[in-house]
Amino acid sequence: MESKLAVSALAALAHEGRLAAFRLLVKAGREGMAAGVLAKALGVLPNTLSANLTILSHAGLVENRRAGKSIIYTVRYAEMTALLQFLMEDCCAGSSDICAPLVDIALSCGCEEEATIHA
Repeated sequence: MESKLAVSALAALAHEGRLAAFRLLVKAGREGMAAGVLAKALGVLPNTLSANLTILSHAGLVENRRAGKSIIYTVRYAEMTALLQFLMEDCCAGSSDICAPLVDIALSCGCEEEATIHA
């Protein structure tokens, strides 16, 4: 991932409402979540959520699809993985004692097949 893309993604996540939406979508998994359900779960107005999701979408972190009358939002896991790999690229000068807990956290989510993280 290029620095410019990483900055865009991190800037999109650097807002309490967008970060909360992103984290909830991560929990929702590949099925995603309807915009209305997401707004209710977060306790925000639909137009506020829409603006936040647009920013996350422009940063490449989420995508949407239409399902009947609903718009379903999902995380772009490949982009999330690329961002995490970018952040850990030169992790701690190879000190496994520092990086090992980060790898354990990544593996504990059950996402082993999503990405390989090198410590």
